[in-house]
Amino acid sequence: MNTINRRIFTVIVAAVNLFFVISIALWFFGKGDNSLAGKENSRLIGVSYMTMNNEFYKILNSEIEDRILSEGDRIMLRDPALSAERQNEQIEEMLAEGINALIVAPVDWEKAVPILRKAKRQGVIVIIVDTDVSDLEIADCTITSDNYSAGVKAAEYMLGDGKQHNVVLMVHSTAKSGLERIQGFKDTVAGHDNVRIVSELECEGQLEIAEPAMKEFIKSGETFDSVFCLNDLASVGVAAALEENGLTGKIELLGVDASPDAKAMIKERIMTASSAQFPTLIGVQTAESLYAMLNGESCEKRIFVPVELITE
Repeated sequence: MNTINRRIFTVIVAAVNLFFVISIALWFFGKGDNSLAGKENSRLIGVSYMTMNNEFYKILNSEIEDRILSEGDRIMLRDPALSAERQNEQIEEMLAEGINALIVAPVDWEKAVPILRKAKRQGVIVIIVDTDVSDLEIADCTITSDNYSAGVKAAEYMLGDGKQHNVVLMVHSTAKSGLERIQGFKDTVAGHDNVRIVSELECEGQLEIAEPAMKEFIKSGETFDSVFCLNDLASVGVAAALEENGLTGKIELLGVDASPDAKAMIKERIMTASSAQFPTLIGVQTAESLYAMLNGESCEKRIFVPVELITE
């Protein structure tokens, strides 16, 4: 088994294991009102990310969950698995359970708006993490990486060699964070005659979609020499497709997250660079904002966490 396929296998195994752990936990603890069920004065915090099949969200959630439990409160975590409809249904269930606050990374930045408005009408504190919604006024606080800058930094690094670049973009068209990263990249290369955007391939930020999408594009015979991925799950999928077609090291591959897999691929010269996010810091900041508001204090309405380009 080659290096990239081992990484894909590891990611898939981890995702399957996480699915079973979450499934067992939800079955055992019912509605997620777990070991603190019935504890007097404890508060219930609803949490929903785009998917738990992403190391970024696992790290972010670990910080938030630790703080919630340390405060003697309860967490109700649900995984919509990239389904906007399922996410809305799960948030509806959370509202019925009487959550005091909701932390959410919307699968679809527009479709999430109605259910979040309902949460606000019910007096629920709403914190948006990682990505925006189309109506920012809904959120009591929004905490994200500087997603636009992530795209800018990747583009600037690519432009630094002064070469001709025919670029494929791996996109997630319903996630505002992904749209901002792609837009930052596009805006930075605009006006540079040596850069041409060849194609934009939808991959939903998932390696199992990115890999076949890139394989199909390679089959088309279109000339390209660079790929920018909205996240590093997509980068791993693209790397596998490139390897299968004998293109490893011949195509410049850039991403966002600086995940452990991406850092390893950068060291091995399989990948060129990645704009690093800091999920631990986002998680800590989210928890701080959550408890400030639960305790009747004010907090910043909009918080950007800087990104940093990793090239070695």
